[in-house]
Amino acid sequence: MERRGGKAIRRWGTAVIASAAVLSVAAPTATAQAAQAASGPSGVSAKGAYLLDNGTNKKLWSRAADTKRPMASTTKLMTAVVVLDTRGVNLTKKVTVKQSYIDYTASVGGSKADLKKGDKLTVKQLLYGLLLPSGCDAAMALADTFGTGDTTAKRTKSFIAQMNKKASALGMTKTHYDTFDGISQGGQNYTTPRDMTKLARHALGNSTLGTVVKSVDTIQKAPAANGRTRTYYWNNTNRLLGSYSGAIGIKTGTGTAPGRCLVFAAKRNGRTVVGVILNAPKRYPDAKKMLDWAFQAQTKVTWRQLPKGTPED
Repeated sequence: MERRGGKAIRRWGTAVIASAAVLSVAAPTATAQAAQAASGPSGVSAKGAYLLDNGTNKKLWSRAADTKRPMASTTKLMTAVVVLDTRGVNLTKKVTVKQSYIDYTASVGGSKADLKKGDKLTVKQLLYGLLLPSGCDAAMALADTFGTGDTTAKRTKSFIAQMNKKASALGMTKTHYDTFDGISQGGQNYTTPRDMTKLARHALGNSTLGTVVKSVDTIQKAPAANGRTRTYYWNNTNRLLGSYSGAIGIKTGTGTAPGRCLVFAAKRNGRTVVGVILNAPKRYPDAKKMLDWAFQAQTKVTWRQLPKGTPED
């Protein structure tokens, strides 16, 4: 919501959070388990996919695990990781929104957090704007703040270099970034299901990021340029949250070339499973099938509907 003239106005409408109706059936017999393990989850539409047991770091199942594919806004997960892995990062540091962030997002037609010029948001608030509504304006604000150089162009370029350096450090040998938000101008922004799972596992090790990505929605207040307080209301584009029992994140992505992408995780009975889906016509049903297979469960889901006006990234 946005505050105008002392009156708060919701920007994305009223949040509708559907409760997940969950039904877990008895575990299959040993014979059934063996057959299930051999076949993997059935009916998955994704061209690329990976499923990992986060605790043991063991692959559970994959499809085209090492095939390079564009990743759309799942790129923003690395944007967040680079920020949070910065030595001595100050999450309460205030960042002033520049008109260039707004203009850039409009020029590329990117999803936005609807940041307003002159507002002062903290780094942590920008992370919410980055990862929930998938704001390209928030991505640029963070890249501009954490990059180096004497111009925004140089700073964002150096930030992308940091993203590639981090990918290398995490052993993401078939990943390359040419953008801070997933909107690639040169077509050199790609990853593989296996590589993205490495990033997701690392990301979940950061408690701040874990808190942000599992939030269904958030209300953030920030000093506005006019001296008043603006209220930002952001909904998470990840519809697993609030729908699938145990879902804890992580990031969506959608584009013409990448298709529908999803980096996801769920936790049940102390066990966390991480998954990646690249280019899937039915990413949420795919994620459900993969998680149910991993947890040996059958889960009834009422999919959370995004409030009217929320970008479907």
